[in-house]
Amino acid sequence: MKQFFKFMFASCLGSALMMIVLLIITIWMVNSSTKSTVTVKPKTVLYMNLDYNIPERTTENNLTDMLMGLDKNSDMSGMNDIIANIDEAKNDPNISGIFLELSTIGSSPANIEELRNHIVSFRESGKFVISYADNMGQNAYYLATAGDEIYINPDGGLDIHGMASQIMFYKNLLDKLDIEMQIIRGPNNKFKSAVEPYFLDKMSDANREQMTKLLNTIWFKIVSDINATRGISIQRINELADNLSLTFDPHIALEENFVDGLAYRDEIIAKIKNLAGIEENGKINILTNTQYADVRPAAKVKADKIAVIYANGQIIDGEGDDETIGSITLSKAIREARENKKVKAIVMRVNSPGGSALASEVIRREVELAKAEKPFIISMGNYAASGGYWISTEGHRIFADPTTLTGSIGVFGTFPNAKKFLNERVGLTFDVAKTNENADFGSIVEPLTPYQKAMLQKYVGNTYNEFTALVARTRGLRQSYVDSIGQGRVWAGADALEIGLVDELGGLDKAIAYAAQQANLTDYSIKSYPKQKDMMEMLMGGGLQEPYTKSLIKKRLGNNYTYFEAVENISKLDGVQALMPFMIVE
Repeated sequence: MKQFFKFMFASCLGSALMMIVLLIITIWMVNSSTKSTVTVKPKTVLYMNLDYNIPERTTENNLTDMLMGLDKNSDMSGMNDIIANIDEAKNDPNISGIFLELSTIGSSPANIEELRNHIVSFRESGKFVISYADNMGQNAYYLATAGDEIYINPDGGLDIHGMASQIMFYKNLLDKLDIEMQIIRGPNNKFKSAVEPYFLDKMSDANREQMTKLLNTIWFKIVSDINATRGISIQRINELADNLSLTFDPHIALEENFVDGLAYRDEIIAKIKNLAGIEENGKINILTNTQYADVRPAAKVKADKIAVIYANGQIIDGEGDDETIGSITLSKAIREARENKKVKAIVMRVNSPGGSALASEVIRREVELAKAEKPFIISMGNYAASGGYWISTEGHRIFADPTTLTGSIGVFGTFPNAKKFLNERVGLTFDVAKTNENADFGSIVEPLTPYQKAMLQKYVGNTYNEFTALVARTRGLRQSYVDSIGQGRVWAGADALEIGLVDELGGLDKAIAYAAQQANLTDYSIKSYPKQKDMMEMLMGGGLQEPYTKSLIKKRLGNNYTYFEAVENISKLDGVQALMPFMIVE
C-alpha cells in the first residue's frame, strides 16, 4: 500500500509539473502571437514611463515578468531599445511626439545623460516632448529638462535637493554577533572604502573627501544642464535645493521656471492631443517602448558588423548573466567576437563597480587578445570602477560620460573570523588535525595567524602593484603617478579625462561611431554579446528560479531594493577584490 501511494504521489506531482510547464509555454506562445498586433498609425505618440531601474539592454526573457503579473506592454525596456526607439521615432512620419511620464528613474546620472542627448536630438525634428508627473524626483527632472515642456500635479512637488552618497556600515552588527572581519588592504589604499563598513561606523576623512569631490563634479554637470535648458542660474538652483522649497510647494517650481505649468493628467492628455493634431473627442494612439520596439523596422543586417559586448554588474569568477559579469561568460563573448570574421570592431559597454581581481584579470587577457586583431573600444556607463576599470584598461580608446564613476584603482581582501560567535553565541567548538602548518588556512573558525596575515598582505600588495603597473602601461603614464591618483579613489568621468584615465567624453553611440571609423566601416550592423537565453532556454535549463526571485524581491522592496542588493553582493566576495562599495542616491 505504501508503494501505491508513493507512485501515485509521484505521478500526480509529475502531472502537476507538466501542467505548469504547458501553462507557461501557452502564455509564452500567446504572448508571442500578439507581439505585432499594434500598429504605428498617423499621429502616434511614443509613451515612456521610465520609473524603474533601466538595464543596459532589454532582456530576451519576459517570461519572468509575465509570471510576476507584469503586462507584456509594460515599459521595461533596456537602454538599447529606448535609445533606438527615440532615434527611429525622430524620422518616423507617424510619430508626432514623445510623452514622458516620470516620477523616480532608477538609474544613475550617466545613463540619464545619454538619454537626454537623444531626446535633444529628437527635438531637432520639430516634434514635441512633454513631461508630466504627480511628483517628480530629481533624476526624472534631469531627463525632463531635455524636452519642450514640464508639468506637475497642482498638489504635487518637484523633489530637487542635491546629491548624496550612501554607505551601509556593518561594524556594529558584526560587533553584536562577535564576528571579526579581518581586512587586508593594498599599500596606502586610503581611499579604498569598500572595507570601511566592516571596521568603521561612518566614513573616514579620506572617503568623505573623495565623495565630496565626486558628488560636486556630478552635481555641477546636472545643474549646468538644467541652467542651459531652463535658464535658471546655478546659484538659484542650489538655493532652492538647500531649503527644499520646490519639494513642498509646486507653485514655487512654477514661479521659478522649473516647470511650465501645474496641471492634472487629463489636462496633459488634452494638450498632447492638440499638439498631435487630434480632435478633442479623438483617441490618441499611444505606444510604449516595448510596443514600438516590436514594430519599428528591424535594422538591416549587413555583412560587416561591430560587436557590442555588454559587461554589466559585479565581477565574479565563473558564469554570469545579465546582471553579473562572470569571467567565463564574458571571456567567451569576447573570444567569439574576436573569432567572428564578420565582426570588424568591438565595443565593450562596461557598467560595473568591480569585483574579483582574478576574474578581472581573466577578462582583461581576452580583451588584450582581441585588441591585437581588431579595434577594441571601451564605453563606460554608470560605473566602470575598480575591477570595472581593470577590464577596460586594454581598450584602444576609452569613452566615459561626464558623470560616469570610474577609477577606484585599489584592492582588498576580507576574511571573517567567526570563532567567538560560534563558540559563545551558538555553542559550537571546533578542533582540527592537520598534516601541514597552514593546512587549515581559510577557516572561519580561527583567526588568521601573523604569518598568514603577512602572506596575504604581500599578495594584496602585489595585486595592487600589478593593477597600477597595468594602468601605467596601457595609459602611457608613470606608475608613481597612477599610484597618486589611485589608492582606491573614485573619479567622475569629467575628472578622469583630465587626469588621463579616459580618452574622451561620450556615450555608447559615440564609441560605436569611433569603432566604425577605426575599422573603416560606413555600412555595418550591430551584433550584441553575450547571447541572451530566450524563455525556453531559461525554462528547460532550470534557470527561471533566480530571476523570478529577484523580480519578486524588487516588486516588494521597490526603491529599497538597492539596500538588499548591497547586502547580497557581500556574499559574492571571494578572494582579493577590486570593488567599489557605495551608491549614489538622488
